[in-house]
Amino acid sequence: MRYQYTKTDKRYDGKGVYKTTYYPDIVESDSDIYVTVSNEEYLDSLAKKYYGDERLWWVIARANDLPGYKLSVDSSKQIRIPGNINSILDELKRLN
Repeated sequence: MRYQYTKTDKRYDGKGVYKTTYYPDIVESDSDIYVTVSNEEYLDSLAKKYYGDERLWWVIARANDLPGYKLSVDSSKQIRIPGNINSILDELKRLN
């Protein structure tokens, strides 16, 4: 899903490559949920719990300025779970 709307291009040798993916800014919303992580949690499991799709981990990472290379979240950290997921995905599609 993360690259679903990413355009592709052909290199000089004909091999297909992804173009740059543009991600939307994720602004705070009244529908956001704030959770405090009690034990080490993983972004993909949080995405599965709140969105029903573990592939949406990047939404939580972007909303909390977390690095995209680390799926774990330290315990006792409060994180924001954006509630407007459909708007975020629509904006992702529009940008790409």
